[in-house]
Amino acid sequence: MDGIINILKPPRMTSHDVVYVVRKTLNMKKVGHTGTLDPMAAGVLPICLGKATRISQYLMDDMKKYRCEMILGHNTDTLDRWGTIINSRPVNVKEDEIHKAFQRFNGEILQIPPMYSALKQNGKRLYELAREGKTVEREARKIFIEKIDILKIEKATILFDVECSKGTYVRTLCEDVGNYLGCGGVMSFLLRTASGRFNLSNAVTLETLQGTDIEKIRKEYVFDVDYPLIQMTRIDVTTSSLKYLLNGNHIYRKNLVGNVQLVKDTMVRLYADDRFIALGKVKYDGDLYIDIDRVFN
Repeated sequence: MDGIINILKPPRMTSHDVVYVVRKTLNMKKVGHTGTLDPMAAGVLPICLGKATRISQYLMDDMKKYRCEMILGHNTDTLDRWGTIINSRPVNVKEDEIHKAFQRFNGEILQIPPMYSALKQNGKRLYELAREGKTVEREARKIFIEKIDILKIEKATILFDVECSKGTYVRTLCEDVGNYLGCGGVMSFLLRTASGRFNLSNAVTLETLQGTDIEKIRKEYVFDVDYPLIQMTRIDVTTSSLKYLLNGNHIYRKNLVGNVQLVKDTMVRLYADDRFIALGKVKYDGDLYIDIDRVFN
């Protein structure tokens, strides 16, 4: 079984826990997720099966959407309400001040990853160091926040939607906004509503998956390997050039169907006889050609 299942991850499960359940349910070895989702968070978690595990690195670049609730007034060691409170401050802010604070974090910003995260430093997970009571310097990373919509403000509680790039920690966003307002803030709820083309409407729960026979799962819940790669230009290769494609040879204009515009340094999807075969990158060496990156046949 090759493809992607969009799992609706429940809270209190790690992404690796979900992979384990899917692997056991489908009796498959090659199963992997496309980027971790915090254990206490719920929502969209695409799981790659078989050959699709080879595209997981491309899916990690997809924009993500979240619905988040945050509470102003204190900070915790984990940046969410499940951590230990390290300080509390009174909340004396107006709604327009909250809106202005969020606007400050739109666009490209620098964000310092939290200590309680799966990032590695000197071969060790940051959360492992944090549990040992250690705090280490973390380098700020560039992230991009496409859009923030505040849905509701009720006293010290704020509900908002955010669309952001990979590598964004919504917990950190909550703390940064709270600290900017001078009162601190923690994440109290997080739901990932979309990851690329995957969203809540095409997600399936683990309970449903476990109660469904394999053939029905294949037909109803497994997306094609190329389904999430729609942002890449589709390139069709002539039937006579299929052997070159399968062997991972460079593909030139003479191998293509129709007059296709190639753009240097972009990733493309390659098809032959209407069948998805490979991914490649457009390169230039006197003329544009496609350097094959992955073959899925």
